[in-house]
Amino acid sequence: MGAGNGDKTSHALLSEAAKSQGLVRVLSAGAPLPQRKNKSAHPMNGEVLTPILDLLDLFGIAIFALSGAAIAAKERQTFVTMGFFALVTGVGGGTIRDLLIDAPVFWITDPRVPAVCLACAVFAWFTPVRLWQGKAFDIGDAAGLAAYAVLGSAKAMAYGVPPIPAALMGVITGCVGGIIRDVVAGRPSIIMQPELYVTAAALSASITVIGMTLSASLSLSDGWVWGLAFIAGFALRAAAIQFGWGLPSYGRGAAPDSVEEDRARAEAIEAIEAEDAEPKT
Repeated sequence: MGAGNGDKTSHALLSEAAKSQGLVRVLSAGAPLPQRKNKSAHPMNGEVLTPILDLLDLFGIAIFALSGAAIAAKERQTFVTMGFFALVTGVGGGTIRDLLIDAPVFWITDPRVPAVCLACAVFAWFTPVRLWQGKAFDIGDAAGLAAYAVLGSAKAMAYGVPPIPAALMGVITGCVGGIIRDVVAGRPSIIMQPELYVTAAALSASITVIGMTLSASLSLSDGWVWGLAFIAGFALRAAAIQFGWGLPSYGRGAAPDSVEEDRARAEAIEAIEAEDAEPKT
């Protein structure tokens, strides 16, 4: 019995050694390792980012980076701090997404991203603070939110993430950068108000995931799906900004009244900050 067990153990060790040697030969020959197939992965023409998503990526980065730089300008910070805010806000949501879906962090290998963030910081540095007040800037932020929500969910689908988590990745991509910006700046975050913000990102992400899942059966290209998702999320967020739409909050009655009160309070604070930030002559 002892000899038999010893022979089996020796045979198992030899088998493991043979497998290891075979793996070494495969690696040394440069052959790719076998990958685990995921049936939920969505093909994207052999690429994770198509040209359309690539443009949405850079557009979203620019909008959020500009918003981060504008916050630093309102706080009368140095250019270094302004550049830091632009980078953190521009790449924050996408970085969290890539870490969660086990993808290479997108801006580490793409030199365009830091360049776009720096360019936004420079642009904000040479423009007056009053330019970043009012609803016009919020509309631009709405466009960046929708673009990033589409990109985040589409990239998650491309990496084989199931539909519901992929939609959540879109929400995270669109919202986390702004949350980080507000936390670092010590400002109340938009997500702490009843005004529609996360809901708009969720709408874009959900349409992206549903459309990409059903695109083959509906004979619909991904480009149309992404465009529709962007328009829907942007339109909802823009309407919320214009008309004060919001969800009912806990312990309150009609949401629109509270939204208008919160927006008026925020605009008053921004006006005071803008006056303080303007150089005194």
